[in-house]
Amino acid sequence: MSIATKRGDGGQTGLAGGIQVSKAHLRVEAYGTVDELNTHLGFARSICQDKEIATWTEEIQRTLFRVGSALATPPESRKKPPVISAEDVDKLTELVHNIEATEGILADWSLPGGHTESAAYEVARTVCRRAERCAVRFVESGEAVQPEVLAYLNRLSDVIWLFGRRIEHSAGVNSRLREDTNAGPKFSRAW
Repeated sequence: MSIATKRGDGGQTGLAGGIQVSKAHLRVEAYGTVDELNTHLGFARSICQDKEIATWTEEIQRTLFRVGSALATPPESRKKPPVISAEDVDKLTELVHNIEATEGILADWSLPGGHTESAAYEVARTVCRRAERCAVRFVESGEAVQPEVLAYLNRLSDVIWLFGRRIEHSAGVNSRLREDTNAGPKFSRAW
């Protein structure tokens, strides 16, 4: 059996449960972007020297497979989607608080590219935000999605941003965008 089935040659793809849709369907765009995010996180993990961040990243990647599957499973499917729970979101929130508690961690805008490993996480963060936007567009089109999927993607971009800051902090890299730390109010640094 080959993965080259040729069934998608006409621009259609099969969802969980065997339902066929256009490869341009908002559902496909949403779970496809989650897959892209997972791949970027895999690259970041592959070059990450911080064992704790690498372990957290792998756990997140495993959860992202469930998130993608939840997005890929339409309500009419005979297959039930995996549950994305409040506990999944809470784990990320705890991780945010854990990293934010690091003495001296950057709490302002950052300029991506100060360190190779953190730059890889910055790329993943922007893909995470795009995955979130795709999922929101999908929901706004009238489709039902577990609310925890959106919360998970939102919280995840914060976590990924903080991974970059912790890597830079450990390496002694200053990625602060503004020289004057009193230049303005603190913003949501993970956009």
